[in-house]
Amino acid sequence: MDTNAVAPRLVATDSPNRVWQRLWADRTARLALIGIGILMLAIALGPLLYPESPSAIDFGRALQPPGAAYPLGTNDLGQDQLARLLLGGRISLAVGLAATLVGISLGVGVGALAGFCGGWVDVVLMRLTDLFLALPQLPLVLLVVYLLGDPVRRSLGPERGIFGLIVLLIGGLSWMSVARLVRAGFLSLKQRTFVEAAVALGARPWGIVKTHLLPNILGPVIVAATIGVGNALLAESTLSFLGVGFPPDVPTWGRMLYDAQNYIESAPYLVLAPGLAIFFTVLCINTLGDRLRDSLDPTSR
Repeated sequence: MDTNAVAPRLVATDSPNRVWQRLWADRTARLALIGIGILMLAIALGPLLYPESPSAIDFGRALQPPGAAYPLGTNDLGQDQLARLLLGGRISLAVGLAATLVGISLGVGVGALAGFCGGWVDVVLMRLTDLFLALPQLPLVLLVVYLLGDPVRRSLGPERGIFGLIVLLIGGLSWMSVARLVRAGFLSLKQRTFVEAAVALGARPWGIVKTHLLPNILGPVIVAATIGVGNALLAESTLSFLGVGFPPDVPTWGRMLYDAQNYIESAPYLVLAPGLAIFFTVLCINTLGDRLRDSLDPTSR
């Protein structure tokens, strides 16, 4: 007998099309989707449509203000800011998405195990979560990058190595809130009648988790994931701004801010472009995550 088919469930049965229609009907969500779509198209097609080299150095055109030749101006090395902004968007968003994937995977795994198993497993995992919450994250990240940065660069390359290190650090220090969220959801759902019915019908533990528990916490997890992308992007920008992120020839948005800090008064356009890009991206992602939660949560309709 298929116990998962017999046991009642409290999961949303809406198709992706219904969720999309509900999301598109929301004006705020629609604006966020349009903003993210424009950003993605600019990052994906911008370097093809705007073939200016982001790394070419020409001191003869250094610190040129925005104009017809250079829409966002040039930096102190004569590098085109628009070309660097488009390329840096790919790297910054890749870091944000990869770090969020690491953090969400760890958080869901730890929270699901703690909430479903209970007992000493729950105690140990939650004390581990409290330990990570108590760690000073920024000093710890700076220390790890300082100690492991050079060995990782030598073994994996300057770009790939620092990318993997930053992704693991940001993701490995951002899973705790997700773990608590998932654990709380599991503890609440375990007491519901549809889960008790599945247990009484002989459903396997993994089947209960996959079919009855995880789908019901999908909304909060997606919201946490979208917010995590913005937080990871800000974390990478902070590390690059402090000079411990990607090397100088990799134009992430945070690195562009770091390079422009000495020209805030004389060339403020060097700061405005990457700063506004970070602000706009985080705002759209967080707004979309909040609206997506309402569209997926069956109790909010």
